[in-house]
Order: sequence, then structure tokens, then C-alpha cells
Amino acid sequence: MAHELYTRTNQKLYFAGLSLEALAKAQESRNINAQALVLAEREAALFHLYGALLGLCHEIAGFYRLPQAGAPRAELLLTPQVLESIAIPELAELVELAQAPQTWLGRLLAAYAAMFQPPREAKKPKADVTVPLIQAVSLDEPEVEELTREELESWRQQLKSLTVRFREGLSEC
Repeated sequence: MAHELYTRTNQKLYFAGLSLEALAKAQESRNINAQALVLAEREAALFHLYGALLGLCHEIAGFYRLPQAGAPRAELLLTPQVLESIAIPELAELVELAQAPQTWLGRLLAAYAAMFQPPREAKKPKADVTVPLIQAVSLDEPEVEELTREELESWRQQLKSLTVRFREGLSEC
């Protein structure tokens, strides 16, 4: 494999695609360990998507010769402070997407960070034995929805198209 920055991004996008294919097979499987396979492939796909994002950040930072070009985490490059020294349109777009939690990139970063959190027991409603028909429900934390294969594939396609677009712009200079 060539030692160019883009090869890592391409590799991670490809690996994410393989993980998503395996996730689809695991979801259709009737094996006894199907649920574990689904969880493992979902996590693998998310891991590779994050790696592809980091690879894209390295490509951009390397092209512009930023001092943070070797950052070990994408979040270190996706901050407004990095843009203070030099205006980089590709990085500015990524920073804007990353800072908004409702965007696909904001959700990807949040899901990746959540992988490293310890498991938490779901809060159960407190039952009052004197009033059996009424349950007190805590609204503090919303239930976390599991990532679907379709959503992960959508993130992959978004990242892929962004990568192609950015590369076209970077090669024009």
C-alpha cells in the first residue's frame, strides 16, 4: 500500500462497508450468537467510520501543512481554534458539521464517544404501592436509540461524498 494520506481514508471507508455488509448478514442470521454479532459489527462499522473521518482530517491537515497534522483524534482538528491561524474551507465545513449535534457528523462523533462509556443500568420508574395505576417516570435522560445499519450506511455515503468533493478541491490548488 502506498504511504499517501488518502490511502488510510479509503481503507477505512472500505472496512466500514465490509462491517456494514457483515451487520446485514448478522441481522438476518438465526444463530444463537446473532445478537452479539450485530453489536460487534455495529461497533466495528462505527470504529471504521471514525477512522475514515480521522483519515480525511489528516489529508486536509497534511495538504495545508498544519502543525496538528498528526493529531491522534479527529476532535483535536475539528475545533474553531484550529481555524484561527489559517482559513481552511474544507476544515471549516467539517468543524461546522461536527459542532452541530443534530448533523450526521455530530451524531457520528457522539456515537463514537458513547462507545467508550461504561454501561449504565436503565432507570426504572418508581412504583408507589398505594397508587398502583400511576407510575412516576423520570424524564432526566432520554432513551438512547440503537444505530441502524441504514443510518450507518448513510453516514458512510455522506463521508464518502465529502471526501471526493474535498479531494477535487484540494487537487485544484
